[in-house]
Amino acid sequence: MAPNRAWGQHAPTGVAMSDARPTVFVVDYDVSVRESLKLLIESAGWQPETFGSGQEFLARPRALAPSCLVLDVVLPDLHGFDLQKVVAGRADMPIIFITGCGDVPTTVRAMKAGAADFFIKPLRGDALLAAIGNALDRSSAALGDAEHMRVLRDNYASLSRREREVMALIVSGRLNKQVGGALGISEITVKAHRGKMMRKMNAGSLPELVRMADRLGDAA
Repeated sequence: MAPNRAWGQHAPTGVAMSDARPTVFVVDYDVSVRESLKLLIESAGWQPETFGSGQEFLARPRALAPSCLVLDVVLPDLHGFDLQKVVAGRADMPIIFITGCGDVPTTVRAMKAGAADFFIKPLRGDALLAAIGNALDRSSAALGDAEHMRVLRDNYASLSRREREVMALIVSGRLNKQVGGALGISEITVKAHRGKMMRKMNAGSLPELVRMADRLGDAA
C-alpha cells in the first residue's frame, strides 16, 4: 500500500512554536499497548495521541508543538521503517521504536536511519519516559532553530538588491571603501546601505552578520 502523503502536505512552511503541551504520538497495532502508553504519557504531563496504523497517523495534521513518535516496528499497513522514511528529515519529531521481536540488525537499521532510541517489549516505563523526555527536548530545540531560520530568511528577503550586494561584500571582509569601489558608489553611500542592511538583518555586529550569512548559505 502506498504511503499517504497528506501528512506532509499539512505541514506549514514555517513552523512556529506554540504554547500547547508537548505531544507524544504512539503508533501501535495493539490496543492494550496504546492504552498503557497513553496513561504513562499522561502521568508525565505530556499530551498523548494514539493510532492503530501508520496511515491513520499520516492523516493527522503536523503538530505545531514539541513532539516525538513512539512507533512499533510491525504495523498492519505500513512497516515501521516505511513510516520512518515518510517522515524522514523531521528533526522536530524524533522517533522512538518499540517492538516485541527485536534483534541486533533491526535495532541497527532503525538507529542508522535516525531513530532516537529503540526498546524491546515489555517496556520499562521509567526508561521509556526518559527517552521521550530527551526526544521532546530535541524537538523543542529543532523547532526553535527552524523558527530562527524563518526569521533570518524573512529579514534577508526584505533587503534591497543593493543592500544584498553590500552585505555580500562586507561579510567577505571588504572595507567600506573597497565595497564602494567594487560597486561604483561612494563610501558615504556604502555606509548608508550598510546601516539599513544591518538594521533589517537585526545584526548587532559584523561577526553576528557573518554568522547569519553563513547560516543562510548553509541552508541554501
